Parts: sequence; C-alpha cells; structure tokens
Amino acid sequence: MNGYTDPVCRLFGLSEELLGGGSIAARIVTAMLFSAIIGCERSGKRHAAGLRTFMMITFASTAAMLTDIYLSHVSGASLYLISASSVIGTAIISVNSILFSARSRIKGLTTSAALWACGIIGLTVGAGFYTASLIFFAAILVSLSLFPKIETYLKNRSNHFEMHLELKNAKYLQSFIMTIRVLGMTVDDIETNPAYRSSGLSVYTVSVSVVSKDLKKYKTHTEIIEALSTVDYISHIEEMR
Repeated sequence: MNGYTDPVCRLFGLSEELLGGGSIAARIVTAMLFSAIIGCERSGKRHAAGLRTFMMITFASTAAMLTDIYLSHVSGASLYLISASSVIGTAIISVNSILFSARSRIKGLTTSAALWACGIIGLTVGAGFYTASLIFFAAILVSLSLFPKIETYLKNRSNHFEMHLELKNAKYLQSFIMTIRVLGMTVDDIETNPAYRSSGLSVYTVSVSVVSKDLKKYKTHTEIIEALSTVDYISHIEEMR
C-alpha cells in the first residue's frame, strides 16, 4: 500500500494485503462481528432485514473484495469488477427492502441504507482497511441508535407535518379544516388516500403548517394530534412519519 500501514493492522499485527489463512480469517471475523451488531440493532426494532441479512450482505462484499485482491495478485488486474458488482447487487437488494404501507408511508428506508452501508463495510474489511471499517461501523451504529431520538425531536418541533386522517363521514371534512384554522394552522394539501378509495371510508392525507406562534412554542405534533383525536367526527388520526 505504498508504504502506508493501517494503524489497526499495525496494532494487532494483521496483514493488509497478504491473502494467508490468518489474514482472510481476521477479515471474515471482523465482517461477521460488525454486521452482527448492526443486524441485531435492526432486528431488535422489528425491521424486515435482520441479523442474517446483514451478515450475508457483509460476507458477500468481503468475499468480493478478497477475490478481487487475489485476482490482482495472480493476473495483475487493476479493475476490481467483482467488488463493483457487489455494490450494485447490494443496492438492488436494499431497494427491494423498501415497503409502502397501506397508509402511503415508506417503510424500511433506513434499513435499506444500512444494508448498503454494511456492503461498503464489507469491502473495506476485505481490503484490510480496518481503521476505516471501524470508524465507519461506529458511525453507522451511532446513527441508527442515537440519531432517531434527535430526528424525532426535530420533526416534532417542525412547522410542517402530515397527518393520516379518518373521518366518520366525508361531510365532516370542511369542519375539520375549520378546526385546523382555529387551532392556528393552515392546510397545505389534502389528498384522498388511494389505499382506501374503494373501501367506502373517508380517509385523507393532510399536510399542515403551524402558523400560530403560541402553538409553535408550546405544543408538539404529538400534543396537537392528541387534541384533534378528541373531536367527535374523527374516527382516527395520526402523524405520518
């Protein structure tokens, strides 16, 4: 690696480039450890892609990089085509893990991105770049476990949000709009939810903006939704996240 020695490799006496049994084993074990921890985090939150999926993605990427390194030693190949193909394959699998719920909400987007990120970790581990792998792993784990709380807080204080609204009858829609205005909000958009179009239910996706200074300062989205849920003609209401 042009005189560069990875700090983690130097610390533990690991080989960055040699494809001996010990070097390969160290990379596979590292890939297994990182992917297992991230997979457990996703499984613990009941996401579709869990422990085994994350491990398989990371193993495949690690194997792809090891194979490319082997081919470069054997034939002098300079293009890491197998690694590039593994990135494309991971991206396809990640996209297929994204789901659309009956309430028009996207599910699995974070898990999809985490799968793709684990594929990249597999490549860095396979290349023997342990320091980057460790930092990248820590960043992913912090993003998945810590940032959701920050994201929820920021969203709950945003001036704009969307609601899933179920009315007992479509005739109450005008009353709902008037209630929103009285509370200090404006309606940006209202759409009939296509998932319920043929069911006979009066279901809408409503985008609103908070314009009242007092409402912005003292009330969160959760409190606003709770207040609206007490209205008689509303069968169900919740914020879309």
